[in-house]
Amino acid sequence: MHDSESLLALIAFSFVISVTPGPNNLLLLSSGLNFGLRRTGWHVLGILWGTYLMICLVGVGLGALLAAFPAVQITLKLAGSIYMLCLARQFWRAGASQARHALHPIRFGEAVLYQLANPKVWLIATTVIAGFVPTGGQYLESVLATALIFCLTALPGIGIWAASGATLLAWIKDPAGLQRINRGMAVLTAATAPLLWL
Repeated sequence: MHDSESLLALIAFSFVISVTPGPNNLLLLSSGLNFGLRRTGWHVLGILWGTYLMICLVGVGLGALLAAFPAVQITLKLAGSIYMLCLARQFWRAGASQARHALHPIRFGEAVLYQLANPKVWLIATTVIAGFVPTGGQYLESVLATALIFCLTALPGIGIWAASGATLLAWIKDPAGLQRINRGMAVLTAATAPLLWL
């Protein structure tokens, strides 16, 4: 399926693109900060599974289907924007202890569904299919294997963000300091909503 040169290129691309800032990594940093690494695990797995599904779906033609039906793409962008704004509201309110207890980490299914509206994941899926999946015989097997390799390699890249948030949580003992960080995360999260429309 992959020769050693293309496999190394896929692994390098996967790690670099997954460790760079984006909506998922911002949410993982915030989740690690508010809930710790262990409770953020389902969020991490949801991102990986959603990305795997997106790569596979683009590989079998979803990108072309969405190009043919722009209303579906607009609906996905709108849903993603609303979701990011709701999360921003949660982060803004996370400073007070009673509000913080009402929060919950992003669930597996929420993280999977968010990948449909995340422009970075669309870019990743399109690039992976166009650049790393050989055409010809056994195409479907190549798509599945390439998506799996991508996600396994991406795990450390996105894990760094969740672990960084958990590390910050261990350092921040002052509730006012935690509230300031959460409000900063709320502003950054809200700022990602317009990016879905680019």
